[in-house]
Amino acid sequence: MGENGNHPGVKAVEVRRRTPGSKPILILAGLFVIATFLAWYFTWFGRELSDADISKYLADEKNPRHVQHALLQVQQRIERGDATSKNWYPQLIQLSSSAEPEFRLTVAWLMGFDNQSPQFHESLLKLLKDQEPIVRRNAALALVRFNDPSGREELVSILKPYSVKAPVNGVVASSLKEGATVARNTLVARIDQPDKTVVEIRSPLLGKIEKVGKANGTQVSQGDEVLSLNSDENSVWEALRGLSFIGTAEDIPVVEGYAKSSDVSTRIHDQANLTLKAIQSRTHTENTKAH
Repeated sequence: MGENGNHPGVKAVEVRRRTPGSKPILILAGLFVIATFLAWYFTWFGRELSDADISKYLADEKNPRHVQHALLQVQQRIERGDATSKNWYPQLIQLSSSAEPEFRLTVAWLMGFDNQSPQFHESLLKLLKDQEPIVRRNAALALVRFNDPSGREELVSILKPYSVKAPVNGVVASSLKEGATVARNTLVARIDQPDKTVVEIRSPLLGKIEKVGKANGTQVSQGDEVLSLNSDENSVWEALRGLSFIGTAEDIPVVEGYAKSSDVSTRIHDQANLTLKAIQSRTHTENTKAH
């Protein structure tokens, strides 16, 4: 056989040798695709959970995603008018006392979807005194659905700067400036104590820094205002909408401030005007009845 006749045989052998070697790669690629799909499937909140899974997930406080997934599913059932949602009310009430703020704030919001539940109403009144402002705010908004004005002052506070105070004595160290947007739990300042201990201050809310009260290197005492935050737009809009139902004449100045401001979005401006009209109309009606 000539030189040209040897090449096909050599190539055939090479192909036969390579083919088995490619199988592990294909298997690994397939496993990667399956693993990716399963990771997505089991963390995707849109995946329908069975009744047993909801109960199991709500009790799995060590896995926040499980709890959040189950809470969303219960909320959807409440919205559909599914009576089975009541099966998990005891667990929801239990979660409202959880040490995890994320659970408390989500449960507070969820409870507003059943404004006929006396157990939810009672739990929301307790959450209105929560140490976390975001939990209090969600509870106040949910109480509006119960036609309960107990959270009115909390809603008004959303329309005003929130004061972030020093938890200890020391010297402030911060690189954030006025106008900076911060998410919840963003590190906004540190306080250096005399014993070299460093205490972090993290933002309790989503918002924008309205004013820096204590500059870098400034000595502060516990309780001093380090900075103040303006609420994010969605929170402001929700507060204005809530006050359109439970606001009083006392709230008119702060609402009017948003209605007349040139620094707010059209959405906020329009809602502020609607809220203002609703409060004024309600106040007029109440005064008329009183006379």
